Amino acid sequence: MNAERLLVTGANGYIAGRLIPRLLNGGARVRVLVRDPHRLSGRRWFQAVEPSVGDVLHPESLRASLEGVRTAYYLIHNMALGKGYIAREREGARAFGEAARELGVRHIIYLGGLADPRDRIAAHLRSRIETGEILRASGVPVTEFRAGTILGSGSISFEMIRFITEQFPLLPGPNWLRNRTQPIAATNVLDYLTAAVDRPDGGIFEIGGPEVMTYAESMRRYAKLRGLRRVITLVPALPVDFMAWWVDRLTPVPFPIARALVDGLRADSIVKDDAALRSFPSVNLIRCDDAISQALNGLHPDEIERVWDVESQAVSLKHEGFLIDHRRGALQAPAARVWAAVTNRLDSGVERADPGRRILLYARAPFHGRQWMEWSLGSQTDGTELTFTSYYSARGLPGHLYWYLTAPWRRWRFSARFADMARRARLPEALPS
Repeated sequence: MNAERLLVTGANGYIAGRLIPRLLNGGARVRVLVRDPHRLSGRRWFQAVEPSVGDVLHPESLRASLEGVRTAYYLIHNMALGKGYIAREREGARAFGEAARELGVRHIIYLGGLADPRDRIAAHLRSRIETGEILRASGVPVTEFRAGTILGSGSISFEMIRFITEQFPLLPGPNWLRNRTQPIAATNVLDYLTAAVDRPDGGIFEIGGPEVMTYAESMRRYAKLRGLRRVITLVPALPVDFMAWWVDRLTPVPFPIARALVDGLRADSIVKDDAALRSFPSVNLIRCDDAISQALNGLHPDEIERVWDVESQAVSLKHEGFLIDHRRGALQAPAARVWAAVTNRLDSGVERADPGRRILLYARAPFHGRQWMEWSLGSQTDGTELTFTSYYSARGLPGHLYWYLTAPWRRWRFSARFADMARRARLPEALPS
């Protein structure tokens, strides 16, 4: 892999966002295909990659991205687009495969879904399998990994498990929760994806962790490790759209993706061919409980991707196990005076500080959960940009209720604190966004 130029598509996605730093640490030169490079500007690795503007749905834009590339990662899915996404999946895979062949790409590595195509499987899983077939039809060797539930902070399947299990003492679910899954640690998925670079002959590999369990059991495992008591009740004929609506409201997973994932529970998602174990013996599989524990141990603001940094307005989001409020304001004052105002009255303990730029405070939350507050400064032509981010890792239903019920107080507190800092800087203030 050393010094080889690799192309990574789907760079805004979860797996690509973790794969890219792995590749960089291995000495590879990484080019990323992205529609809007600004959306990646908040990632820690952004300055180390070569962004290339393009879109698989616009074949003419792919030439510059694939030029000089021997190995390309195809990590794109279009479920978030909703109705009609399957046609876009086919179109994008076909365009990418043809462009890769024409420009001399020797190897495509693709991450698809784990399912038996002979079973009655969800449309999105069949589409994932069909995408692999289309890529192979281009004539470029394709290494296709088929994975089911991926356990890792930020994975959409794991975040759905996390947020639903946290908030519901009584968990209603469809009879499909009896179906079997073979969850795999995100770390192991990355192990396979990086190891595949040195095996350009291609092939289809089903990958999963060392344990097979029901979908319901995976939720029980999470609850036990989190110290939560949860009862799962199976409800026959529970509508998919109804479940997806609740997932959309209570988790970071938007409705179109939630609907596809819930629909995917209708069949088993287990490894039936152990070719991956034989072909990649260096991958040491991580047990389910250990993978969940790794994700829980990473609950710290400095361990998550700062996807909100590209936003120009105030945002509230659920992200990698956190409930986050992010707000910005502008002060017509030098950064040094703003920093002095920020640090003048600290109402909780300083955990980390980069003088003049950022300070992270830890505050024990009054209810179930852990809370951090962050102030950071950025330069502007006529003053200083001041941003405030509140991170709350809520434990159980009480923690989530606390967060939502105190939202008006948090907004008032930020406005009051911002105004106080402006007065201390002794210069006119600009209203915060």
